[in-house]
Amino acid sequence: MRENMKMTELLAPAGNLEKLKIAVHYGADAVYFGGREFSLRAQAGNFSEAEMKEAVQFSHLHGTKAYVTINIFAHNRDMKKIPEYVKWLSEIGVDAFIISDPGIFRTARAIAPDIPVHVSTQANTTNLESALFWKNAGAGRVNLARELSLEEIRDIARSCQMEVEVFVHGALCISYSGRCMLSLYMTGRDANQGACAHPCRYRYALQEEKRPGIYFPVEEGDRGVYIFNSRDLCLINRLPELVEAGVSSLKIEGRMKGLFYVAGVVRAYRAALDWLMEYMDSEERQDAKLPVVPERFMEELKLLGSRGYTENFLDGPPGREDMLYQGGNAQQQFSPAAVVVEAGDRPLLRVGHILRPGDRLEYMERGLGVTPFEVLEIRDREGRKVRQALGGDIVTVTTEPEIQWEEWAVIRRRQT
Repeated sequence: MRENMKMTELLAPAGNLEKLKIAVHYGADAVYFGGREFSLRAQAGNFSEAEMKEAVQFSHLHGTKAYVTINIFAHNRDMKKIPEYVKWLSEIGVDAFIISDPGIFRTARAIAPDIPVHVSTQANTTNLESALFWKNAGAGRVNLARELSLEEIRDIARSCQMEVEVFVHGALCISYSGRCMLSLYMTGRDANQGACAHPCRYRYALQEEKRPGIYFPVEEGDRGVYIFNSRDLCLINRLPELVEAGVSSLKIEGRMKGLFYVAGVVRAYRAALDWLMEYMDSEERQDAKLPVVPERFMEELKLLGSRGYTENFLDGPPGREDMLYQGGNAQQQFSPAAVVVEAGDRPLLRVGHILRPGDRLEYMERGLGVTPFEVLEIRDREGRKVRQALGGDIVTVTTEPEIQWEEWAVIRRRQT
């Protein structure tokens, strides 16, 4: 198992350049992001060409790999632009392409044969023969469909002779590994072209056929009900089994999530993987038995808020009680107060919301550690003392106790 452990990668989402840097800071082994075109998260912010170059350079400077998504379901109009785009990505040094469409796959292999191709979950790889098909076509990795059990994942990982990647955390689409037409039908925005409006997150009412215009509320208390979408995926307690099964990469969903989500989830999974590595080297290790993941890692994730957690298909097809979101979500207990954008003698913070002297905050360290502190004084970039700072302001602060600031660390505030 320890040999498998060394190969297990933590792969984090990056909806923009700041989130990418935060993910790298908190221990991602690799990050994935998309450009302004050809990515299935068109609303994520994404990266300009200049930002993509900086993203690759920053990642490599910190020993992190950079993967770029080209995972739309392409039409002929798209394919006219793909060759030039693939060539440019290879020139800036990306570490892999994430692709689902066979046409884009074929183009990428022809134009940039030295850049590995990772098959996206949108390809719906649910069996060994499909994985072998992609391997024979030249893929270096396959992201398995989210509808597989641990036994199926193990069988594929141990037999396909290529890297296997699985999602371990984040939102779950109501459709098979993300192939959904609901957004296009309801809003005209095509999810399979990168423009999903997330209608499975809407609230709905019921209308009876013979009573047009009369809407019957479907309610649970005063929150309403979400009749399509599921709980959030969370497999942090199953990491030993996934690593033992031979999974090469553990992927976190969330390019459209906020920076606090990225920081909190990445550091929790990083800490859990580091704990697992340490455990396997310790005297406590029992070769015949996988360890139980300590509760502290799940407790940290609960601070971020969620729609309730599920382990999805890992133990077989989930039942209604395993998946259905029924309003029992965990409230987010913290919000992002600031991000450290420059360390050194006079560190600079980008404020998330209003910041005032007297505020009590927490500095999120790497691992699960935090340092509570009080803001004593705030100064703007010109060194002038200010009574408060607003969201987006760049400031420097005096604190008690003093903090050993690191660039791209996140500061959180407890919700009241």
